[in-house]
Amino acid sequence: MMLAPVRALAVLLFLGAGSALAQELAQELTQDLAKDAGTQNRAASTVDTTPPGTLEKVTLPPLANPDAPNIPAKELFARKLTPLAGPARAIGGYAKGCMAGAEELPITGPTWQVMRLSRNRNWGNPALIEFIKRFGENAKKVGWNGLLIGDMAQPRGGPMLSGHASHQIGLDADIWFSPMPDHVLSREEREMNGAVNMVAPSGLDVDHGVWTPVHTALVKAAAEDPAIARIFVNAAIKKAMCSEAGSDRAWLAKVRPWWGHAEHFHVRLDCPPDSPQCESQPPVPSGDGCGHALDYWFTAGVLHPKPPEKPPGPRTGPTLAALPAACKQVVRAP
Repeated sequence: MMLAPVRALAVLLFLGAGSALAQELAQELTQDLAKDAGTQNRAASTVDTTPPGTLEKVTLPPLANPDAPNIPAKELFARKLTPLAGPARAIGGYAKGCMAGAEELPITGPTWQVMRLSRNRNWGNPALIEFIKRFGENAKKVGWNGLLIGDMAQPRGGPMLSGHASHQIGLDADIWFSPMPDHVLSREEREMNGAVNMVAPSGLDVDHGVWTPVHTALVKAAAEDPAIARIFVNAAIKKAMCSEAGSDRAWLAKVRPWWGHAEHFHVRLDCPPDSPQCESQPPVPSGDGCGHALDYWFTAGVLHPKPPEKPPGPRTGPTLAALPAACKQVVRAP
């Protein structure tokens, strides 16, 4: 649930691109901000616009030549509306893979509700489904009424037409920083309600008019779940949690700063034991990631990058050949 330039920036985290490309993509985001009156006064690193969905039925037109080798993989995976039956498997890396045997998260549960149903992204590895159910119960214990679930994955994972570089193997989920209301949301509310940006426009701190210690407790409850590999939040949110954590700080290591992630936090699970083709993340760095470790995120070049002299060209995304070989079978199967 990020603007296209922020989504492009996210590729760097997962694929290990260099700082020069990061600067180029940050500059692209600044250009995008200049076109948007609603966000142009915000620091580039805080923009995390959750677009509205639609009440109309979403039907993508058939591809003229789906077997063409140059067709972006995202076009193929977006047209698969059901999962591949069989054992659950997370295949490849979080930003370069797919999944089989996915489960659908029910749109309403005792401790969660799914948003943006038109996107058909409430699918995941069974381990992710179980985490959300478990986390919903743990969140209630810290005073959170229930979870609003954003994007998880498509029925067969893989690259998406919009919104993310990762979320490809069924182990990622976005959770809004807004609690579940006290009623079952209508379809219109799920599609049109907006998330709340928790970061001040300057990007230097959270917005204390909406941020509370319960938000910190919520993320802490997620980070302490043994299945979690990473949680991504805005740098200003990470800084606030560093200040509020007190002496119990071990959980902070899993909470990593990244562009956007001001309206939601992104949870990522470790590879399940029954998915040998899943590519795990490296262990988190030592320390709590606070203090000077956050300095980079509050530099002028990150908060307000200069536009590039020449705008970057369009990015179509990887073809099927760039994904693990098993993903071809996953997406080609009926």
